[in-house]
Amino acid sequence: MSVTLHGDELMQRRTFLQNTVAGAVLVTASGVGLLNPRKAQAAWPKAAFAAVKSKDSVKALFGDAEIVEGGITLKAPLQAENGAVVPLKITTSLPNVEEIAVVVEKNPFPLTSRLKVFPGSGGYFAVRVKMAKTSKVYVYVKAGDKVHVAAQEIKVTIGGCGG
Repeated sequence: MSVTLHGDELMQRRTFLQNTVAGAVLVTASGVGLLNPRKAQAAWPKAAFAAVKSKDSVKALFGDAEIVEGGITLKAPLQAENGAVVPLKITTSLPNVEEIAVVVEKNPFPLTSRLKVFPGSGGYFAVRVKMAKTSKVYVYVKAGDKVHVAAQEIKVTIGGCGG
């Protein structure tokens, strides 16, 4: 006995087979350790994001690295009408950028963003952060054995962190 599939039936069978193969590949990759979320979680700076003081966040991220001013351009509004969405653009021409972090001093949890940078990908980062109230925003860029910092005060008229 032979069954002939037409149109939609053939496409449904093909889609089913593609999804089955994709699932099998993912299960196999996970089984041999190619997909390991524990490794990604191990690199997560839990203490830095849980800190309630900005200096504690910075210490948890960068330890005792030397912090110097300059080398970073932070473009941000002087006044944000809505603290729930404050756009920031960060650029740097520093060589060997490894990490970029954004700290909002008066937020309940000051560390809002952290980006690990792949070698050669450049020093540009755009992000929208929440701000509870008017505060200084600090941008830290780790390049080599130094951490560079830039800061700007942003006035918030409507708070974005429950304010």
